[in-house]
Amino acid sequence: MGSDLPDYYFRIRDNGAAVFRVDTENRQRRIELDEIAFVNVKNGNIKPHGDRALTPQDQAAIADWLADRQDMLARRDIDDIHRTVDHLNMTAHWAQTRASDEALDEVTDRLLLAMHDLRNVLVRRKADRLIKG
Repeated sequence: MGSDLPDYYFRIRDNGAAVFRVDTENRQRRIELDEIAFVNVKNGNIKPHGDRALTPQDQAAIADWLADRQDMLARRDIDDIHRTVDHLNMTAHWAQTRASDEALDEVTDRLLLAMHDLRNVLVRRKADRLIKG
């Protein structure tokens, strides 16, 4: 069983993960998780747990996990944006075909402000890219 387990376990938290070393080489042959560090996904900070010193192997494993996690979160972000575009299209269809006056009154101002804000940001960022490129 021990050979099937990874050497490290990452317990996902809000801004990163607690990092544990997986230990199965003990007298009781139980799985033990030894907390060794905390990693912040947003800024890349790695803080050893307590007075621990991380080995080069620990640091390499954490760096690999961090790069993979940041890549996955970036892919999720863009996927969420594609879904938002779909939701905007479905919202337009709903507003045109099925929405009651009361339902439109409930959401129109908030939608218009959100879309206005989004449009301003997108236009500004596109202008910045065109000026640079």
